[in-house]
Formats: sequence, structure tokens, C-alpha cells
Amino acid sequence: MQCRPNCGACCTAPSINSAIPGMPNGKPAGVRCVQLDSENRCMIFGKPERPDFCGGLQPNVEMCGENRSHAMHFLARLEVLTKPDF
Repeated sequence: MQCRPNCGACCTAPSINSAIPGMPNGKPAGVRCVQLDSENRCMIFGKPERPDFCGGLQPNVEMCGENRSHAMHFLARLEVLTKPDF
């Protein structure tokens, strides 16, 4: 599956705990990554500085659904279900 144009849900909804260029401490869930351009495309896609987490998150029908709203809700729910208990 190809990424949906102008979506960026996977770069907004989940938290990322590793450094991202421009976000040295990663990013919290629900915060737009600074590496998204004005059309919600990753500016570091395919580059070595892209976090491993991002490369491992591949678009699929279950996650992406029919629209960005579905993807945001799916990823937000996944964030809650995988958050470690401290």
C-alpha cells in the first residue's frame, strides 16, 4: 500500500522516543513531526537520520483505512494500548 497523499497521520499520532532532526528528544503522541513538509510528506524519508520507528511503520489497510481520520484514531488507540505501565 502507498501512503495517502497529504495524510501524515503516522508522523503525528504516535509518540517517537528516539531523536529526530529538529526534535532531539523525539516527539509526544499527537504532535506533528517537524520533518513533515507543507504537504505532509516526510522530508527525511529514506535518509539515515530517519528514526528506525518510522521505517518500521508501514502503511496498510487496517491502519490507514479510508481516510486520515481513521488512521489518526487507529494510531492513537495503538499508542494507548502499547504505552508501558510505570
